[in-house]
Amino acid sequence: MTDLVFDATVWWTGCGRDGAGGVSTGGQEFEYSAPLSMGGRGIGTSPEELLVSAVASCYAGTLYHLLARDGLAADQVSVRAEASVSDYPSRRASFSRIVVHPTFSGADPSREAEYGRCARTAREHCFIGKALRSDIRYEVGDVVVQPPAHVHVEVE
Repeated sequence: MTDLVFDATVWWTGCGRDGAGGVSTGGQEFEYSAPLSMGGRGIGTSPEELLVSAVASCYAGTLYHLLARDGLAADQVSVRAEASVSDYPSRRASFSRIVVHPTFSGADPSREAEYGRCARTAREHCFIGKALRSDIRYEVGDVVVQPPAHVHVEVE
């Protein structure tokens, strides 16, 4: 078996919530800081948003794979993810819940139950989601199935 290696370089200046930093990964760079809601500078993204984004992006890729495996059409899968931090601002503050809400565009509404099953199965197979602590509730929320957009063209 081969070990996979993933690289990121981060930098930070300033003390605690007053600081800001950057991330370099995958050939891209972006800024981050503590979010305004936590008393930070609100520059760029935040470590909290990066965690939620990692779960949502892994979930979306896993879900699209399962759709293809099960023969379910979708032009696109988009995922809105939301996370809750409990006991903020105490020292016990921690992530307590992440909910993913998938939307299937260009899908078959008559197979909505099958899309829902795939959505729940993807949660179980998502590599990043499985890496979360066991006390973080990781759930599938609203599942939206949208039919393909039909473009009506009038011919004169």
